[in-house]
Amino acid sequence: MEKNVSAPTARGVLYVHSAPRALCPHIEWAAGRALERAVNFAWDDQPVLKGAQRAEFYWEGPQGTGARLASALRGWEHLRYEVTEDAGLGTDGGRWMHTPDLGIFFAQTDTVGNVVVPEDRVRYAMEVAGSNALELHRELRLALGQAWDDELEAFRHASDASQVVWLHKVG
Repeated sequence: MEKNVSAPTARGVLYVHSAPRALCPHIEWAAGRALERAVNFAWDDQPVLKGAQRAEFYWEGPQGTGARLASALRGWEHLRYEVTEDAGLGTDGGRWMHTPDLGIFFAQTDTVGNVVVPEDRVRYAMEVAGSNALELHRELRLALGQAWDDELEAFRHASDASQVVWLHKVG
């Protein structure tokens, strides 16, 4: 007698940090194709960028769904998003970040969502940097996706419940 073994399930979140209003139905369609079911998001105004919309969508699906979602939205102009896939029993998690200027970044995550930098990547950073501490710092920031985090941070915290404060450099 054969056992019916289904693919392990994963779960995560798709955060659309900013999208032009006209793009919103297309994002839902692309996410639905990746999830293999129709989806509808609850869109809100994005106060950081006039005319932009934001949404959060919690999903479940087979392992690898996070990668399918990130790929479905990759490269779209004017779209900022983040996809997480939680780590599961015996599987790593993942985090994908996308901005119009930087493109896409992927990082493996542990069971509590921390970015995991593989040993070979750390060794590469040390090799490239040599004894230059500033270069090592630059390489490690790149490995952690710091530029993506920096660009997305204001969008992550902007909602109707929080006020966005922009600081401008004077001088």
